[in-house]
Amino acid sequence: MGKITYNKLVRDKIPEIIEADGKTCSTEILSEKDYLKMVDSKLDEELAEYHKDQNIEELADLLEVIYAAAKARGYSLEELEKVRASKAAKRGAFDNRIFLKEVME
Repeated sequence: MGKITYNKLVRDKIPEIIEADGKTCSTEILSEKDYLKMVDSKLDEELAEYHKDQNIEELADLLEVIYAAAKARGYSLEELEKVRASKAAKRGAFDNRIFLKEVME
């Protein structure tokens, strides 16, 4: 029987899924400081996976980690959406596909 080392943040039900598959796993509950560090690392991981596959599943994973990062830093999802909407109202979104080439003074 082999062992694979992951050392990464996983979704809450992953240990249950592993055990339901007849395997065992070792886990720990992270401190708040370590959790924040691992959430940031998970953002990088999920963004890289999206860049590789560019599908809706990877976008959903990225969004889930963004939600986790917001909550971990004490923001509600409502606050996050409010700030997003405010910035979109003031500065626009990305709907028009504008590519800024240069600015001259």
